[in-house]
Amino acid sequence: MIQSMTGFGKHTVQLPSKKITIELKSLNSKNLDINARMPSAYRVKELQLRKTIASSLIRGKIDFGLYVEITGNETSSVVNEEVLRQYMEQLRSIADGDDLRLMEMALRLPDALKTDREDIDDSEYKVIQDTLENALQEINAFRSEEGIVLEKDFQERISSIKDLLGKVVEIDPDRLATIRERLEKAVSDLKTEVDANRFEQELIYYLEKYDITEEKVRLKNHLDYFIETMKSADSNGKKLGFISQEIGREINTIGSKANYAPMQQLVVQMKDELEKIKEQMLNVL
Repeated sequence: MIQSMTGFGKHTVQLPSKKITIELKSLNSKNLDINARMPSAYRVKELQLRKTIASSLIRGKIDFGLYVEITGNETSSVVNEEVLRQYMEQLRSIADGDDLRLMEMALRLPDALKTDREDIDDSEYKVIQDTLENALQEINAFRSEEGIVLEKDFQERISSIKDLLGKVVEIDPDRLATIRERLEKAVSDLKTEVDANRFEQELIYYLEKYDITEEKVRLKNHLDYFIETMKSADSNGKKLGFISQEIGREINTIGSKANYAPMQQLVVQMKDELEKIKEQMLNVL
């Protein structure tokens, strides 16, 4: 079962004095790229949180946000009274104004407020871990739902290529007969005596160069292998990408050997379906 790399997950938990929210957004990327946003006091746990995300999401461009909203009486910022008084005295010496106005100005100056950095205790970090796990479950569920849509699209397009391949197999005898007839006519137009046995040998050799039996077999096998891989337990977008490259290689070879307009038209349609598969493949985990 395949998964999309596009997803979204969010979970919120309310503590006695703060509300913690974790958001996860993911887009397609060749590798894992995590962009983390969190309050500076929580940066000490960033590496551990990144490891948890990496073990679950595997690949993609991930936006991770940890938001903390104080909802109780707890606060980490207090007025730095000594600095504030010094600012007010300096302002009073150069400008007239009442104390309230001077205080408003002083509070905007550096170090007027001081922040006490508190360490995250084990119980709060356990809550953050649980919240992250819930957000990861949500984003993985989102990815799986998107994967179902992608899988249906891939099955339809692979089935379309198989149908087109069936038509290629069906018209292949007519193609070879047409090429043979074209060559025989070209020789007869020369109005020159040719050795019949030698001509037949050369004709067989020439037709062998246009034989696509191996390509038809390999293409069918690659199409079957694509479906088989897509239905495996793990999502493997890179492997499916390699298989689609092999499918393209066989289609191109059939096109180069076709030398027959009706078959080349079928090849163009197969290429169109494969191109759409490759576009969607960029979003598969």
